[in-house]
Amino acid sequence: MLPATLANEAYRRVELDARIEAARAEDLSRICIEEAVGALDQALIALKRTPASVPSQALSRAHTIALYLGRSVGADHPLRAALLQFYGGLAATLAHNLARPSYGEIAQVRRDFSDLLEAAAAA
Repeated sequence: MLPATLANEAYRRVELDARIEAARAEDLSRICIEEAVGALDQALIALKRTPASVPSQALSRAHTIALYLGRSVGADHPLRAALLQFYGGLAATLAHNLARPSYGEIAQVRRDFSDLLEAAAAA
C-alpha cells in the first residue's frame, strides 16, 4: 500500500474505534451496516477502475461484517430466522465475490444493506 493509503486506513480505523467506543448497544448494528456500505462503495469503485482485479480488502471487510451481524442476532429476537437468512445470504454472496467479483452482485448487496439502514432509520 502507498503511504497515503495506509494513513487513510489508519484514520478510518481510529474513527471507527471512537464511534464504537461512544456508541450505545443499539447503535452498534447501525454502525456495522454503515461500515459495510462504505466497504462495498470502495469495492465498486475499485472494480470500475480495474475490473480484472478483486477488491479483496473491501469485500473481506463487508463479508466479515455480514457474518458478525448474523452471529449477533439475539436468540429471542422475533425476526431471528429472517435476519439469519438475510445476513447469511449477503455473506454467501460476498464470499462468492471474493473469488470472482460481479459488479452487479456487489451493488445489490450494497443496496440491501442501504435498505436496511433506511428501514432502521424509519423505525
